Amino acid sequence: MPSLAALALADARFPGGGHVHSGGLEEAVARGLVTGVADLAPFLHGRLRTAGLVAAAFAAAAVRADAPFPLLDAELDARTPSAAQREASRAQGRAALRAARVAWPSAVLDDLVAAHPRPHHPLLVGAVVGIDGGTPAEAAHCAAYLAVSGAASAAVRLLGLDPFAVNAAVVALRPVLDAVVAEAAVPHPPERLPAPGAPVLDLMAQAHVHHHREQVRLFVS
Repeated sequence: MPSLAALALADARFPGGGHVHSGGLEEAVARGLVTGVADLAPFLHGRLRTAGLVAAAFAAAAVRADAPFPLLDAELDARTPSAAQREASRAQGRAALRAARVAWPSAVLDDLVAAHPRPHHPLLVGAVVGIDGGTPAEAAHCAAYLAVSGAASAAVRLLGLDPFAVNAAVVALRPVLDAVVAEAAVPHPPERLPAPGAPVLDLMAQAHVHHHREQVRLFVS
């Protein structure tokens, strides 16, 4: 049976605060880089192959009961050069942690919080899937899907796009998603986990924080 935790965490109704994050989509829309479904598809593809791969790999690595959370936390920090993106990851991790403690109480979550009181979201995903008896591949799949589903949902809200067309764009990413999960699930020491860069996403994340202080924005990130 598939991990119920992976399914629950990937569900938009999970009370983990993901609905306030756009994965950089809001800033891309503000800059005119994404104006419709045709622009959204390559944006999601790029996000999945970069930030999505990193998130998936670290979620997979966090599944083990003896996962070295302090080292994983430090390595994920190193792969997230944007302070705004680090803050968004930790904010989502902290929010999801509150719900996870109620649904999946475990000493593993204590170990995760001991490494950092505001854990990165991918590490929280991996830890919870592991507690539930899931596999690294299931954790990677959940984290990779979340890397694009949030941005896709934000596109509907920001641009008023046809939700059926947006959903189809996400489904069309299946081959890329499968490739990302396969790469992410390969076990490596933390320091050798994938580290693809996404400079444009990093820069837009920082710009979004600046603009959020100057004007009303729908999303925190």
